[in-house]
Amino acid sequence: MFFSFLKDFRKESILAPLFKLLEAVFELCVPLAVASLIDNGIAKGDMHHILMMALLMVALGVIGLLSSVTAQYFAAKAATGFAVKMKSALYRHITELSESDRDRIGNPTLITRLTSDSNLVQNGINMFLRLFMRSPFVVFGAAIMAFTVDSSLALIFAVVIPILGLVVFLIMRRTVPMYKNVQSALDKLLGRVRENLSGIRVLRAFGKEESEKKAFSSELSALMGVQLSSGRISALLNPLTYAIINLAVAVLINAGRDKFSLGLIEVGAIVALVNYMSQILTELIKLANLIITISRAVASWKRIESVFSVSPSMIDAENAYDEEEGDEAVSFRSVSLTYREGGEPSLKGADFTIKKGERIGVIGGTGSGKTTLVSLIPRFYDASEGSVSVLGHSTLRWKRSALRSRIGYVQQKALLFKGSIKDNILWGKPDATDEEVVEALKMAEAYDFVSEKKDGILSMVEEGGKNLSGGQRQRLSIARALVRKPEILILDDSTSALDYATESRLRHNLSKLGNMTVITVSQRAGSLMSMDRIIVMDRGEIVDIGKHQELLDRCDVYKEIYSSQFGGEE
Repeated sequence: MFFSFLKDFRKESILAPLFKLLEAVFELCVPLAVASLIDNGIAKGDMHHILMMALLMVALGVIGLLSSVTAQYFAAKAATGFAVKMKSALYRHITELSESDRDRIGNPTLITRLTSDSNLVQNGINMFLRLFMRSPFVVFGAAIMAFTVDSSLALIFAVVIPILGLVVFLIMRRTVPMYKNVQSALDKLLGRVRENLSGIRVLRAFGKEESEKKAFSSELSALMGVQLSSGRISALLNPLTYAIINLAVAVLINAGRDKFSLGLIEVGAIVALVNYMSQILTELIKLANLIITISRAVASWKRIESVFSVSPSMIDAENAYDEEEGDEAVSFRSVSLTYREGGEPSLKGADFTIKKGERIGVIGGTGSGKTTLVSLIPRFYDASEGSVSVLGHSTLRWKRSALRSRIGYVQQKALLFKGSIKDNILWGKPDATDEEVVEALKMAEAYDFVSEKKDGILSMVEEGGKNLSGGQRQRLSIARALVRKPEILILDDSTSALDYATESRLRHNLSKLGNMTVITVSQRAGSLMSMDRIIVMDRGEIVDIGKHQELLDRCDVYKEIYSSQFGGEE
């Protein structure tokens, strides 16, 4: 999978390291030019030779710079292209996962994979293409070039390079696992930040700011502790390598002095050897940083790959249907649902049928399974046991896009997106005209407050609808579902913020849609009294189904809910 994202950038992936090798070749030639300038130019007072060597070094530097810039361009293009393809594929994969899959992985984890982990992989590819061939080539190339200058002094290189390699290996061996812990700690921190930001009002309402600050500081300290631990060990790399190189340079100069006094070597050759030693130091540090970056990138890729490895648990059947059949809108046959393996069923043995055009109410106490019941209709979840049929076909046999295009779903929490009111309504039907948008707003009892705004349906909505009241957000959400004129409309406790008068007018508007099946989830008995039938739920089970008066006469659960809201009145 990894290489599939790079297949369109094969040329860049090859040219980037090749141009880096070309830069390295010119860089390795510079010390020889310096040695010739000193020994054959300065020492002999030959200005022509000095000028020629100076021009040669300028040319080597310019060509090396051009090679470096070209390599960086190709490496950046390949890494960025890889990241674009990978993030696009990852995002598509996440959107294909079912609600159960996303619940299992967790939203903070998915966000981290799309952002932090993806960026680390991109940086790793960029660094790899630039340095994976250059750094080893320069290290060994400098050692070989040193032997061409003076074979006896070059033996110092043969001793120093393995020692430096051992130091780098030991430090990397210790720090690489730590970077995995850093990413795990970052996951936890992001999860807390997301939770606190989404629930900031609850925190303030219960005065939990200080305790959450302490919890955040604790997790931040844990992250900082892991980063400091890895940083302290990584920080040893530079001083240790510099100490070894400087010691080697001192030995090299001392040995070179002895040979120079015997007339066995020129000053320029000693300078060239020192330059090669410095090149080795620089490249080993680069190589160490490359190893760190690659290690973090590999760890991040494995985390991204773990998301790709999650196969969507919900897929369309090979011969899926896209047209309705029969008079039944919804049918449940002994349906049970368990959200997590080993947990208690949230819905048990649901068995009922809803005819087209019926108005159905669903009522029950908190946690009774109302939302679980209606979430099976648009196939947000698949039943653990039994079967759910919508418009004549099992939900497992429907094309999900076709099924959901026939259903208008308004969830408990009214969620609006940044943009105009019209933009939000068009989510329900992208090609809706302004007249259809206005009609939907009127049907949802939202047109009055929209028309009072200066820009009308073009008035802007902030992210999450923060510039609107709870009731306004709910009515716009209902309008968004109504604009598509769905065959089945599900209102999942989506009128809880409306006053009774507005809710009554909304119910009256919906009652005029005779061909639309309306399923209303509510905890208000008064909101459901006029329904054709009411489904009463308790602890994940359907305890009774009937009209309002019938349930008052025979259903204790419904009678208790009604009495708690209306006292003894009937």
